[in-house]
Amino acid sequence: MASIDITIINKLGLHARAAAKFVNTAASFASAIQVGNQGRMVDGKSIMAVMMLAASKGTELHIEAEGSDADAALAALTDLINRRFDEEE
Repeated sequence: MASIDITIINKLGLHARAAAKFVNTAASFASAIQVGNQGRMVDGKSIMAVMMLAASKGTELHIEAEGSDADAALAALTDLINRRFDEEE
């Protein structure tokens, strides 16, 4: 299993559009992906679960991936978050 901790840096946090991008990216990998904060982990491939985290700007997320492409999945999700979900701010 691979894991990372990363801070949400886009202005609007993990809102609906950003959550959809996160889930779509996660779903493109075979690995099981869990994401959470404050000890609460949810399925990273479920839009409803990811949105229920209510991760605003500055929230630190813990992401875990387990499977054959776990490292690639974490790299892609890290890149997406660091690109601010391709939003302007």
